[in-house]
Amino acid sequence: MMDGTSPSAIDIPPRTVPAVALAADALAAIDPDLRPDKLRPEALRVLKVAVDEGRAAIRARFDAGASGSETVAAQCRLVDDLLTALLDFTIERVFPVANPTAGERMGVVAVGGYGRGELAPYSDVDLLFLRPYKKTPHTEQVIEFILYMLWDLGFKVGQAVRSVDECIRLSKGDITIRTAILESRPVWGDGKLHAELMRRFWKEVVTGTESAFVEAKLAERDARHTRMGDSRYVLEPNVKEGKGGLRDLHTLFWITKYIYRVSQVSEIVKLGVLSEREAHRFAQAQNFLWHVRCQLHYLTGRAEERLTFDLQEQVGRLMGYTDRAGARGVERFMKHYFLYAKEVGDLTRIFCAALEESHKRAPTSFLGRFRWRRKASDLTEVDGFAIKGDRITVASPDAFEKDPVKLVGLFAVAHKHQLDIHPDALRLVTRSLRLIDDRLRANPEANRLFMEMLASADNSEFWLRRMNESGVFGRFIPDFGRVVAQMQHDMYHVFTVDEHTLMALGILHKIELGEYKDEMPVISDAIHKVQSRRALYLSVLLHDIAKGRGGDHSELGAEIALKLGPRLGLTDEETETVSWLVRYHLVMSNTAFKRDVSDPTTIRDFVAVVQSAERLRLLLGLTVVDIRAVGPTVWNGWKAALLRELAIAAEEQIEGGMKAEARDQRVRAAQAELRKELPDWDDAAFAAHLSRGYPTYWLAFDPPALARQARLVRAAVDAGRSFAIEESSDPYRAVTEITVYATDHAGLFSQIAGAIALAGGNVVDARITTMTNGMALDVFWIQDVNEEAFDAPEKIAQLKNLVERAVSGRLRPGRELAGRRSGPTRTRVFRVAPRVLIDNAVSATHTVIEVNGRDRPGFLYDVTAALTDLNLQISTAKISTYGARAVDVFYVKDLFGLKVVHEGKLEQMRKRLLDAIVDPDDGAREPGKTDEPKASAAG
Repeated sequence: MMDGTSPSAIDIPPRTVPAVALAADALAAIDPDLRPDKLRPEALRVLKVAVDEGRAAIRARFDAGASGSETVAAQCRLVDDLLTALLDFTIERVFPVANPTAGERMGVVAVGGYGRGELAPYSDVDLLFLRPYKKTPHTEQVIEFILYMLWDLGFKVGQAVRSVDECIRLSKGDITIRTAILESRPVWGDGKLHAELMRRFWKEVVTGTESAFVEAKLAERDARHTRMGDSRYVLEPNVKEGKGGLRDLHTLFWITKYIYRVSQVSEIVKLGVLSEREAHRFAQAQNFLWHVRCQLHYLTGRAEERLTFDLQEQVGRLMGYTDRAGARGVERFMKHYFLYAKEVGDLTRIFCAALEESHKRAPTSFLGRFRWRRKASDLTEVDGFAIKGDRITVASPDAFEKDPVKLVGLFAVAHKHQLDIHPDALRLVTRSLRLIDDRLRANPEANRLFMEMLASADNSEFWLRRMNESGVFGRFIPDFGRVVAQMQHDMYHVFTVDEHTLMALGILHKIELGEYKDEMPVISDAIHKVQSRRALYLSVLLHDIAKGRGGDHSELGAEIALKLGPRLGLTDEETETVSWLVRYHLVMSNTAFKRDVSDPTTIRDFVAVVQSAERLRLLLGLTVVDIRAVGPTVWNGWKAALLRELAIAAEEQIEGGMKAEARDQRVRAAQAELRKELPDWDDAAFAAHLSRGYPTYWLAFDPPALARQARLVRAAVDAGRSFAIEESSDPYRAVTEITVYATDHAGLFSQIAGAIALAGGNVVDARITTMTNGMALDVFWIQDVNEEAFDAPEKIAQLKNLVERAVSGRLRPGRELAGRRSGPTRTRVFRVAPRVLIDNAVSATHTVIEVNGRDRPGFLYDVTAALTDLNLQISTAKISTYGARAVDVFYVKDLFGLKVVHEGKLEQMRKRLLDAIVDPDDGAREPGKTDEPKASAAG
C-alpha cells in the first residue's frame, strides 16, 4: 500500500467509468424540447447520481488498498470529467450561442491542489475562469450557472474570474496568486488562453524573480510552522499545514517548478538537485501523508486535517498498525508518521542546501544563535576535514570509506569549531551509513569523539540533533535509534523520546551556562558542584532509552547504561553512577509530587536511596531537565518549589542537620520565627494562638504562611465567626494559596474541593490542620486550567462564595458536578485503568493512599467524598495530573487518629475508592487496560 508511487492521473476501474460517462450521455439525452426552467433540475439529478457513484467507487478502491496518491489523483479525474460534462451541457443547451464573439471565449483552469492533480475527498475545488479581456453577459451567465450547480452537488468551490492581463498584473504583487498560476492546468475551454497566460507568466513574472520567490515561500513556510507550533512532534499534528506535513512538500514542488520549470519531481533528478534515492523518499513521504489525509477525510466526512487523539487510533488501525509486545498499534503508527515528518525535514534541508550551492538563494546560517570562534574563510582545513564555502566537508568522496571514524568526527569537529556542515558532506553521510557497524561502535577514537561532544562545555544540542537527523546517532548508538520518533499516546508527553532527550541535553547545557538562574536557582548553583559531569550527561541521554520495550524502562535503561558506559570510555565508578541515575531517575519527582516532604519518614526513605550529596545534586539535575523537556507547559514554579523543598530537606539530613535538632526544638524555633512576623501582637494574643496548634502544625508551614494564618484565625475569633477564607497568590510558584478556617466536621475537605472544582480551579496540593479548639485550618494550593496562579479577581470572588456556601451546607457540590463529570470528547480515547494503592510504610503516623484514574471535572471531589464515607481523616493531599491521568495521594488516619491496619478495612477502602473513580466514559472497558504509562512527573 505504501509503495511510494508518485501521484498521476489514473483510470477509474471499468465498472466505475460509466458513472461520469453515463452522466454526459444522460445530459445529452435530455429532451431537447424541455423548457429552460426544467433543464437545471434534471441536469442536477443526473449529475448527483454520477458524483455519488464516482465517489463511492474511489472510496471502495481506497478501502481495498489503493494508495493515497492514487486516490487523490482519482478524485481529480472525477472532477475533471464532471466539469467537462457540465460545461459542455451548459454551453450547448442552457446558454447556447450560435456564433460566439472573441470576447465570449473562456477557459476553465484548475489551480491549487486541484491544479497539481491532488484532490483529497473533501477538499475545495479551486477554479480560475479565464477570459480574453473584459466581462460579457454570456460568460457571466455560464459561470454563475456552473458555480451554483457545483455548490448544489456538494462541492466547496474557490473561484476567481480574471483576464490574462489581470492574472499577470495581480501575480506580480501577490505571492499567493503567483503560486496558484504556477501550478495551474487547463481543464476545459479555449486552451490558447491558458497557453498565452503561461507564456507571459514565465516571461513577465518569473524571469529574474527566482531568488525573491524562494525567499518568500521559505518565509511563508517558517511563519506557518510558527503558527502550527514550530515542531513536527506536536501531540495532534496537522497533516496538511504542520511542520513535516504535505504543505512542506508542496513548498519544495513550487520552488522546483519556479526555478527549474519542471512539472515532476523525477525531472529534477536529471538536473542533479535530488538523487534518485531522495526523489524516491520524496514520493514515499508524500504517499504516506496523502494516505493519512484521505483516511481523516473519510472518517470524519469533512476536510479534517488534524490527526487528533481520537482519530489517531482509528487511522492507525485502518492502515494496518496492530498492537505488538511493548508497543501499541497507535504508537507504532504515530512513530511512522513522525519518521516521515522527519524525512520531509531532511529533504527540505537537502533541497535548500542544493539551492544555496547553485546560488539560487542566499545561504541560511543554521548557527545564527551561536558565537563563531573564527571565520571559516580563514581556514582551508581543520582536524582532517576540508573547508568549502565557510562550511566543513570531507576532502574526497571516499573519505568515509577510508576512515569510518570520520562519520562521527564530522559532527564532533563541526561542534568544536562552531562550523556548519556542507550539504555535500551530509549527503555523503547518508549514503555511508552502512559503514557504521560493530567495529566502528567499538572504536575507542569514535567513542571518545562522541563522548567529548556530548559532555562538552559548549552546548552540543544543535550538532547532536543534526547527527540524529542524518541517521548517524541511531546507528552509532543503536539503543537510541530504537526510540527515534518513539511517541507515547497520551496528553502529557509532547515530544518523541529522541526529541525530548535532545532537548533535555540542551537544557542541561543552558543551566550550566547560567541561562536559567532566575527560573531554577537551586540547580543552577548545585550544577557547579557536580564532580561527575560525564555521568550526568550520559544519564540524561539514557534515562528514557528503553521506552517502548515493555517492562520498567528505568530498570531496562540501567542495564543498557552498564554496557554502554565502558564502551564510551567511562570509568567503572562513572558507569555505576549512570546506571543508578537511570534506574532512579523518577524517584525524586515522585517523592516531591506524591509525598509529604514535611513527614520525616519521607525524607529518611528518600535519603536512603540517594545516600550522598553528590548523587543528590546529580539526581536533581537529571530530574529538572527531564521535567523541563517534557513539554512547554509542564515545568512551573510550583514543581520547582516542591523539588527545591525536597532537595534542601534531603541535603540537611545527609549533612546531619535534621538529626541534630529534636522536634520540640524545631517547634520552638518555628514559633520564635513566627513571633518576629507578628510584632504588633501582645504576648497574651500570641500565647492564645500558640495554644490552638498541635506541634506538627508549626513545622508544616514557613513563618510568613504561619503569620498569614494567624491573622486570619484571630480576626475570625475576635469577630465571633466560625468561617473565614482568604487567598494569597504566588506568581513565582504559579499557584494561589486558599486558606479556609471553619468548624471541623466530616466531609469538610470534600466540600471545599467540590467548590473549587465548580469555580474552575485545579487543586495541586493541600494540607489539613485540626486545631485544638475544634476548628479546621485547611490550605489548598490551586491553579487555573493553564497551570498558572488562580488569581483573576472575578474568579476568586466566585470561588470564595462557592466555598462558603458549600461549607455551610447551602451548596451540594456533588449535584452541581454531576453533569460535568464527562471529559472532552476528543480526549476520551485515552483509557486509564483505575488503581488504588495503600501503603503503611512510607509514613510513621499516616496511612498513605494513592489513587490513579482518568482526570475529569469533580474527580477530587468524588475521591474525597468516598474517604469521608469511609470515616477517614485527611491530613495532607498531593494532587497531580499527567495528561489525562490524575494521581492523587492522601495521608489519612482513622477516627481515633491512628493508621488503618485492619485488612478488612483496607480492602473496604480499596473497593469504595475504585467505585468512586470509575470513569463515566469507560463503559464496559476491560479492567486494567490503559493507554498511558505509569504516572510519573517526568518523561
